[in-house]
Amino acid sequence: MVAHDHQASIRSARKAIPDEAAIAAMSESFKILGDPTRLKIVLALTKEELCVLDIAELLGMSESAISHQLRLLKNLRLVKQRKDGKMVFYSLDDEHIEDLVRVAARHSNE
Repeated sequence: MVAHDHQASIRSARKAIPDEAAIAAMSESFKILGDPTRLKIVLALTKEELCVLDIAELLGMSESAISHQLRLLKNLRLVKQRKDGKMVFYSLDDEHIEDLVRVAARHSNE
C-alpha cells in the first residue's frame, strides 16, 4: 500500500488557486453569467456581433433592459462595443468567453 503524501497534495492543489483578487473577479464573472438573460446574450454573441435592437428583438425584451444587461457584461469585460456611426454593436470581448460558454453548454448537454 502506497502512503499518501498529504502535504505534497496540498502544495500541488494550492498552485491551482490564484490570489484573492483573481478569485473575486472569476466569481463575479460566473455570477454575472448565472443570469439567464445575460447568458442568452453571451450565447447569441458567439455567432456574430449584434446591436441592442437585435438583442432586444431576439430576446423579446425592451432596449433599455438589454442596455442594462450589456452594461453589466461590459463592466466585467465579457463583451465589448464598436461604434459605427450612431449604431453600437456588441461582441464577445475575447475568445476565452466563447470557450467558457461552449464548454458549459457541452457539459450541461452530457
